[in-house]
Amino acid sequence: MNRSFSYSSPLTTGDRLKTLLLVLGLLSLTACQSLPTNAEPQNLATLPRTIRVSGKGDVSIPTTITQVRLGVEIQGKTAQDVQRQVAGRSQAVVELLKSRQVEKLETTGISLSPNYIYKDGRQSINSYIGTNTVSFRINTDKSGTLLDEAIKAGATRIDSISFVATEEAIARAQEQAIQKATEDAQKQADAALKALNLRQREVINVQINPANPPQPLNYTVSQPAEQRAEKIPNTPVVGGEQNVEQAVTLLIRY
Repeated sequence: MNRSFSYSSPLTTGDRLKTLLLVLGLLSLTACQSLPTNAEPQNLATLPRTIRVSGKGDVSIPTTITQVRLGVEIQGKTAQDVQRQVAGRSQAVVELLKSRQVEKLETTGISLSPNYIYKDGRQSINSYIGTNTVSFRINTDKSGTLLDEAIKAGATRIDSISFVATEEAIARAQEQAIQKATEDAQKQADAALKALNLRQREVINVQINPANPPQPLNYTVSQPAEQRAEKIPNTPVVGGEQNVEQAVTLLIRY
């Protein structure tokens, strides 16, 4: 009689461990797929609804203050003589300005330098040039008369003239410009929301943007003071207007 035998080897410990890990992995994957996710996009209805608008406002104010820079310039053969003349004339001009109670009087420059000439390839000193300049502020309606008096006292040059408003007037104009800018921003928001059939609820943020300080109105002086005195006995000085600008940004909930 022939007998047949079959034999199967038992699972090794390593095979059992691999099988167990595979089963656990499948169970974890199934569980993860059944859990809700938090990555869903947020409901648009819960988002804040806002509009951001920027407005501008400007105010023009008259310039009532004149800023002047003038001084003395002398040319002579010796440095000592030039310096003496510059000092004497400058002292007379400064005393005049102080007597007229000008504001912010200060020295802006002092110089003494040789003036060279070239002849036959050689450099030599021909003369010396000395200067002393000052700056100050005065009411515009008094500036023309004071310029004439400064020239008579010894000033030989007027370097620049500019016009500004008083600090108090600029501060008031800035407040008015902020109000205008806010109203402008509000009007823009109202127009946009009305076009979309939406209604404003509240202003949740106000930003006043820093404004550049108004710049002085400059007047160019093209002739030396002594020549101007000869042609215009009474110097007319007329100021202008200075523009003050502000910007405001509103964040509005609707």
